[in-house]
Amino acid sequence: MEVIEKQQNGIFILGLLGRLDSNTSPDFEKKIFEIIDDGTTSVVVDFEGLDYISSAGLRVLLKAAKEIKRSQGKIVLSSMKEYIREVFEIAGFVSLFPIVSSVDDAVNEF
Repeated sequence: MEVIEKQQNGIFILGLLGRLDSNTSPDFEKKIFEIIDDGTTSVVVDFEGLDYISSAGLRVLLKAAKEIKRSQGKIVLSSMKEYIREVFEIAGFVSLFPIVSSVDDAVNEF
């Protein structure tokens, strides 16, 4: 999996490419926590290039959401494929994260 970092108006945008699973989630966890630990409170995770997410990937997102919430921040998820969104619905994560259709919509959530 590849993580593409961008910033827009002080908001970190992390684009995910490939698979977020037990093999790749430690790298993603390290990256997102570096950003949070540096004081960022606004993060968009762009799922447009993500083909698969496992429970390990969900765990990283949940852990990051809890951490960023301590700083009054939030994580917004964008551009999910329908089958990825179904994973979030089954796991009950749609109530934990704002999920929008595009990165622009996600940036407007802040």
